[in-house]
Order: sequence, then structure tokens, then C-alpha cells
Amino acid sequence: MSRVLLVEDDPAVRKGVQLALRHQGHDVCAAGTGEEGLERLRSFRPDVVVLDLMLPGIAGLDVCRRIRERDQVPIIMVTARGDDVDVVVGLEAGADDYVVKPVQARVLDARIRAVLRRLNPSPSEAVRPRPETHGDLTIDRAGLVVSHHGERVPLAPSELRLLLTLSAAPGQVLSRQQLLEAVWEHSYHGDIRLVDACVKRLRGKLGELGGDPRYIQTVRGFGYRFRSQ
Repeated sequence: MSRVLLVEDDPAVRKGVQLALRHQGHDVCAAGTGEEGLERLRSFRPDVVVLDLMLPGIAGLDVCRRIRERDQVPIIMVTARGDDVDVVVGLEAGADDYVVKPVQARVLDARIRAVLRRLNPSPSEAVRPRPETHGDLTIDRAGLVVSHHGERVPLAPSELRLLLTLSAAPGQVLSRQQLLEAVWEHSYHGDIRLVDACVKRLRGKLGELGGDPRYIQTVRGFGYRFRSQ
């Protein structure tokens, strides 16, 4: 049973989503404001956070940023349809995925289960004998640990899964659609902004936001590739 922290200010929506997720087998703790959500984060210790962006008091985006300052728990943000700018900003703030209102319980449940699967290595990944070294970057697939210049890099589940996917085939170009399906298990082409936002966050954590990324290169008009050397 996964522990879900739901942060939603609309009482009717909050109650409906809470009941639906419990029906799907999740242990749900609900909060009506960003402040309450941050407080419940400490006491409830969720496996995943479902976060509405439109909140009274502390806005959802600020809640997302505050969570990321101290925790890598997966975050699924809830947005109003058509708020493309908010989606991009939210993803860049550290959200792992998003769903559009009105929230459909089955869709949200599928997104929750997908984001939690990114926390667990596949059997083939789990038996890799030793960490890989790519220059100053070390990737331990079995332990799900990434280090850069000898320092551990705190990565959100989607960031880690993206890096594992790209680095599994150094030099091979993967399209945004391929990455979307491999990391997020989405098939809708419109969701490729998930990929771009996650690459941007990952590059930032690896200290390569300049014009010539060392590890994750953009292949214009197609996608990305991992450079080992």
C-alpha cells in the first residue's frame, strides 16, 4: 500500500479523490492548504505527493519548490486544462508528472503507480555488479545512487530514471517520445515537455547548464543522447 499525500483546496474534489485513491488501495492523507501539506509531509512521510497548483496561501509551485529543497519524494501536480505555462513551470520546479483537472481516479492511480515504479530497479538492473564511471560521474544502478565529483547527487525518481535510461546506451540518440514511454510510461506526444523539463533539472544538478553539456547532449529535432567520454 502506497502512502499518498493529497494537497487540494476544494473540499469536494479533495474528498472525491481521497475516496477514489483509497478504493484503489492507497493510504491517503489529505491537506487543504500548502501550509498544511508541508506540515503533513513531515508527519505522514508519503511515498508520493499529489499537489494542486491553485492553492490559497502558499501557492502550489512554491510548495513544490519547498519540498524539493529537502526531499526527493515523487510529486504529481494537478493543473487546470490549458495551463501550459503552469505545467512547464511546475515541471521545472521539480514535479515528476502531472494530471489535468477534472482528475480521473484511474488516470491518477496509473500515474502514481508509474512514478513509484521508477523508485525500484528492474531485476536486470538490480544484479549489475558494480557502479559505472563516466568521467566525474558515477552511476550505481543496483543501489540507485548517482555521484558527481565524489558527491552524491539527490535526484527525484523521474530524474534518476531518465539518467539510467540515457546512460544505458551511451552515444545512442533517443527521441523524446522514446524517453517519454520509457521513463513516464506515457504515449501521448503532447507530454514530451515532461522530458525537456526533466533534462533541464538533471543538467542543473550535474552542473551543466552552460552551452556545451558534458553528459546529456541535445540532438536538435530529435532528442537526447548520453555522452560517456
